[in-house]
Amino acid sequence: MKKKIFTLIIAAALTAASTTALAAPIPRESTPLNATEEQTQIVENLVGDILDKVQSGKLGYTLAAGYANTHIRKAVMANQTNGHGYGILSPIAQNAIRVMRDRQLRPDAYAQAEQELKVLLADIINEVKNGMDMNTAIQTAYEKIYQSVNPSFNYDEQFSLDTCYRDIPIVGME
Repeated sequence: MKKKIFTLIIAAALTAASTTALAAPIPRESTPLNATEEQTQIVENLVGDILDKVQSGKLGYTLAAGYANTHIRKAVMANQTNGHGYGILSPIAQNAIRVMRDRQLRPDAYAQAEQELKVLLADIINEVKNGMDMNTAIQTAYEKIYQSVNPSFNYDEQFSLDTCYRDIPIVGME
């Protein structure tokens, strides 16, 4: 669980460093790896009101997920998703709801992880402020975090392998 929190905070910290205000309600660190920005924006448009209620504590995960799935399914059937299907749009919404709900339920864990990551990733955060490419920053942050546990970890080598052969260190807070 700590690994999940650590991972979710990475992109949030880097995104916060690169922008003055977060206008998008979907946490970008929660999107599936194969999701595009266009798909994420489509989901934001479809379920933004639901995400607002989750974030404010007015909706729990189960109801929010059900409502989001219904909105997405109806939009797909009405050809309002620019050709993107339910199979990718629904997981974007589900992940966002899960992360938003978890942040609301465990704010102290997220605050602690954020402080620890700000120290570990201070140099990368400064580089992002100075214009570093976000994808490069995220990859560098992951590598730095994994190397804090296993100094010989090589990001490019491990992520070039099939997922079943990867040896990714377990990251967590003490």
